[in-house]
Amino acid sequence: MLILQNTSYLHENKNMLFKNISFTINKQDKTALVGNNGVGKSTLLKIIAGELKPFSGQLIQNSKAYFVPQLYGQFNEFTIAEALQIKEKLNALQEILEGIVTEENLEILNDDWSIEDRCREALLHWQLADLDWNQKMNTLSGGQKTKVFLAGIMIHQPDLVLLDEPSNHLDFAGRELLYDFIQNTSSTVLLVSHDRTLLNCLNKVLEMTQNGIAAYGGNYDFYSEQKKIENNALENDLQSKEKALRKAKEKERETIERQQKLDARGKKKQEKSGVARIMMNTMRNKAENSTSKVKDVHAEKISGITDDLRELRSSISSFDQMKFGFNNSSFHKGKVIFKAANINYKYNHHSIWKENLSFEIVSGDRLVIKGLNGSGKTTLITIILQKLHPTEGNVHSAIKKTIYIDQDYSLLDNRLKIYEQAESFNDTGLEEHEIKMRLSRFLFSQKDWDKPCNALSGGERMRLMLCCLTISNEAPEVIILDEPTNNLDIQNIEILTAAINEYEGTLIVVSHDMNFLDSIHINKNILL
Repeated sequence: MLILQNTSYLHENKNMLFKNISFTINKQDKTALVGNNGVGKSTLLKIIAGELKPFSGQLIQNSKAYFVPQLYGQFNEFTIAEALQIKEKLNALQEILEGIVTEENLEILNDDWSIEDRCREALLHWQLADLDWNQKMNTLSGGQKTKVFLAGIMIHQPDLVLLDEPSNHLDFAGRELLYDFIQNTSSTVLLVSHDRTLLNCLNKVLEMTQNGIAAYGGNYDFYSEQKKIENNALENDLQSKEKALRKAKEKERETIERQQKLDARGKKKQEKSGVARIMMNTMRNKAENSTSKVKDVHAEKISGITDDLRELRSSISSFDQMKFGFNNSSFHKGKVIFKAANINYKYNHHSIWKENLSFEIVSGDRLVIKGLNGSGKTTLITIILQKLHPTEGNVHSAIKKTIYIDQDYSLLDNRLKIYEQAESFNDTGLEEHEIKMRLSRFLFSQKDWDKPCNALSGGERMRLMLCCLTISNEAPEVIILDEPTNNLDIQNIEILTAAINEYEGTLIVVSHDMNFLDSIHINKNILL
């Protein structure tokens, strides 16, 4: 069992990331932790894993957690055995088998005589049988590093497993192994992910927001349906509040007009009846005070409704505003824009593909390039971009403008601030206020404009990139997306999906996210 009670975390800069988080996870629960980028999901996992200390609150857990992190840079100089904290046990077992049966070796091994067998089985299961325990982590691909830590689960056999975006770098085969593990493990699982197939393998969802944690029984699809019901209720509340605001303003106008008419009639009667000037002034002051009180009562009511409206509007997404907005009139669907005839590429005199590739890309295609890690997907993209020439075969390209969007959104210049970045794409002569309006449409308010690009989260970088492309407004014939959802939360994946579905040009995608590929209507694939 895992219990968090009123847990808060304070950044080193004294900003509170989250406060008073409370939830319970029972034994063998399989729970997703979802929420927008920056809300503190990874930090919360690190607190449970013991890597960070909370500012306040209480953490109760029956056993030590095993943590699969999202980033592995801190392990680059470690061997695989060191990264998994099994080097000493393996060395102790080896020495005991060689006859060096010391008290120290027996204490380190702690009767774990099957450690070597579990290690061998784990590497075999996760398709890592060709790796050596003394191999440095920095020699491995992103997918291999993830599989190493997933193999560690089989080796350590923990009761509680924490996973932070575990499918990010896995190919299709690796993801299938992960899904199978999640469905069949007897361990308690808490994971952060945007992979909807993975999230549907779980039986509970915790939604983390700035207001705390909300629990939903069921998998991610069930959670999505519940959120739709909640959002529909929000929309109804919004319409009701807007109607109430209109009525309140109308009531205020009518009441003030009526009060002013009464005051005017009273004044005329007083003048006719010859009331003394001092008494007239007193009566006028009373009338003004009465009108002022009426205004204050209505202003307070209108202010309250306006505050409620502002809060409701902030809870409702603005996906429909976040689109490329390109002029698509230059696209001629059906035209062959790229043709490859028996191409291949050699690294160190070895061809990357067993068989030469021949294919055509037609204007309007929505194409996915599939393949295992190391199958040459990036090489093929580089050839399509005409930054690399095949060592065998020929290519013909009629593509004039391509936009290449990688998972780090490196189209953006980290040296620039947000407004400067937007201005650098202004090749259509937009006025300053127009650029700022577009930034606001993509959820960058005035307080964000001087923020440096290198401080942005994955979702913020994606939204700024979309905004910059709308400012440029010169439609590319081809957009290439290379694992574009890896660093995005689900909300930002939906924003990206909506923008892509509005684009009418040719789309080439490298992704292992099947839900994303389905949602952008892929109609052709190249399998490497």
